[in-house]
Amino acid sequence: MNDVLPDEVGRWQRVEQVYARTMSLYGYREVRTPYVEPTGLFVRAIGETTDVVEKEMYSFVHHDEPLTLRPEGTAGAARAFIEHNVSSREPVTRWWYAGPMFRAERPQRGRYRQFYQLGAEIFGDPGPGCDAEMIGMLVGFLRELCVPDVQVLVNSLGGPDTRTRYREALVAHLTPRAASLSPDSQRRLQTNPLRILDSKDERDQSAVADAPGLHDFLDAGDREHFQKLRELLDALGTPYTVEPRLVRGLDYYSRTLFEIKGAHDKLGAGDTLVGGGRYDRMVADLGGPQVPAIGFAAGLERLLIASELAVSSRAVDALVAPIGPEALGPALVLARDLRAEGIRCEVDTRGSSLKSQLRRANTLGARVVFILGKTEIDQGVVQVKDLDGHTQDTLARAQAIRIVVDRLMAASRSVDSRPPTAGNGKETS
Repeated sequence: MNDVLPDEVGRWQRVEQVYARTMSLYGYREVRTPYVEPTGLFVRAIGETTDVVEKEMYSFVHHDEPLTLRPEGTAGAARAFIEHNVSSREPVTRWWYAGPMFRAERPQRGRYRQFYQLGAEIFGDPGPGCDAEMIGMLVGFLRELCVPDVQVLVNSLGGPDTRTRYREALVAHLTPRAASLSPDSQRRLQTNPLRILDSKDERDQSAVADAPGLHDFLDAGDREHFQKLRELLDALGTPYTVEPRLVRGLDYYSRTLFEIKGAHDKLGAGDTLVGGGRYDRMVADLGGPQVPAIGFAAGLERLLIASELAVSSRAVDALVAPIGPEALGPALVLARDLRAEGIRCEVDTRGSSLKSQLRRANTLGARVVFILGKTEIDQGVVQVKDLDGHTQDTLARAQAIRIVVDRLMAASRSVDSRPPTAGNGKETS
């Protein structure tokens, strides 16, 4: 688990802001579910034989009730959708969420045991139109974050019957080769054989190299759904690659499945930034109505490593520097009035020298310093030191506020109007 300190949190906030705006543009509304859910919810929703349920959940018993810190967001969203009978009020539901998840897995670059996830779900639409739109939306989101080398992988797992038939064929192919599989895959052969397809172990890759192809088992409806998805991605101008061995690690997926990768030079083999797919049976399996659904999740820490989007390091716009004890009260009032105009400012209340306060202003990244001493207070003026423009003026108090507000607002608009270009090294407020 890790701390996020103030000099890092600006990039976190920037990604969260871009994400929230993107989701709003596409008609999603925010949902907030508990961090703790009944353990049985995740066992039923995710799958008893998945790595998440078998090895990675933080579970405990409280007053004889088995509880678990949420390892992902979809199960809780589906539970809330059922519990509040949302399907009776609207034919299609679009929810997004962001927050911490918990998995006791091996820590690695961009992955922690408490990690932050951005995710979304659509309930009530069988696709493939919303599937294609979701993938296209995510590609646009990653590009706005200036993530380089974005690559989309898509696949279809088919429906339940397809998955059952393919599982049987895969087990028949791998059983004679079981002794050559890795220990993990030998165990998965009996519990979750599809996971062997995306194993990175060379022994497993060799064993599945000539395995039957999943697409050979798709029925007519599955094929039509997948073909339409591809046509719609083409219509949106979203480049993609069909990856028949893409299966992902959760049992609930059916039909559309996708991963979006990027920034391979930074992340290496862990370059998957977004993963998602359809889970058309989950709501019914959890006791709700038969409602189709699709969703995705993205790890925020990995997005931060992958993104080349810079943000301003300025903690405040202005520093108010009182000189002498009699200036502290007027300085606090001046700062209050600046904040009322939307200007971020700090008052140095330590009684420090002007030189020390100017050093403080530079540390905070302030553009302007307001200097107030006994002379300025007696004359109803304030000295305004523009650290960016390297000028200093003595202005009437009200005039100083108005001029600085206009100047700072103009500077902010200028920064906001710059297009986010990957690797340009410029700040974005």
